Amino acid sequence: MSAGPATSDGWISTFLDAHAAELDAARNTQLAYGRDLKDFAAWVAHRGIGFASATREDVEAYLVSCDANGLSKATRARRLSSIRQMYRFAHEEGWRADNPAIRIKGPGAVQRLPDALSQEDVTRLMDAARTYGRTDSDRARNTALLELVYATGMRVTELVSLPVSAARGDPRMILVRGKGGKERMVPLSGPARAALAVWLTLRDQAEDKARLAGHPPSRQLFPGPGADGHLTRQHFHLMLKQIAIAAGVSPARVTPHALRHAFATHLLAGGADLRVIQTLLGHADLSTTEIYTHVLDDHLKSLVLQHHPLAKPAKGS
Repeated sequence: MSAGPATSDGWISTFLDAHAAELDAARNTQLAYGRDLKDFAAWVAHRGIGFASATREDVEAYLVSCDANGLSKATRARRLSSIRQMYRFAHEEGWRADNPAIRIKGPGAVQRLPDALSQEDVTRLMDAARTYGRTDSDRARNTALLELVYATGMRVTELVSLPVSAARGDPRMILVRGKGGKERMVPLSGPARAALAVWLTLRDQAEDKARLAGHPPSRQLFPGPGADGHLTRQHFHLMLKQIAIAAGVSPARVTPHALRHAFATHLLAGGADLRVIQTLLGHADLSTTEIYTHVLDDHLKSLVLQHHPLAKPAKGS
């Protein structure tokens, strides 16, 4: 366990910064989270406690007070979601040993995933990535980025900050450094390895030319001009929107996080174990991964309707 920020404001600001980086959250969404968490912070402070010591009973009592104050179900559900996500982040960062809000049932509808990209959608995006870009190098990089994120389910920050050393030697597995510095190994698919090999060849050629011109070599798999030396998450986000337009897929549905969702959704629909998906996604708590179990319901329903003899219409009817 590591000590978290000393104040509630520190918890909130650190969480919101990370949330914006991972999910490309809109400004209005960030403001809503901030308002919700500041209200909860004032409530716990009034009772002489803080985020670090608040219990499940405290969170439940807060929601009861929100109900007593006449807040709608939608507002209470959103506040619980804000609190749950903040504590999930705190747990992953090692500030808390638990998430006191994870098991609390909200007043509204169950948590739902955004509209998942279909396998056909992903195929169209991959095809578009191979032709999107001004140069062969751009097109190879774009293809490698999409193949990697779909093959591994990496968070956008994990993807763009990969060191080039992680991809050397045609690896079957790649080491990913996730939230809180936690490391995990994720397997690479055949298409991802092939796309990575093409990109590495062109990247290294560009690096050789830069070195001859007196520029230091980059340690990043996807170099960029920014302060961190790698492609920024904002650049990748905008690039995805353009690729979506070229692919004929609604750009509103295509984000780095949507590809991460697609990775998990398609794996689970194909029969992968939930614990395996938890490990691959880097989720600290299985409860976070359980939001994907609705895919199993749809998949099993489809299997029954397709294969059960009593589900088929009788001949001549």
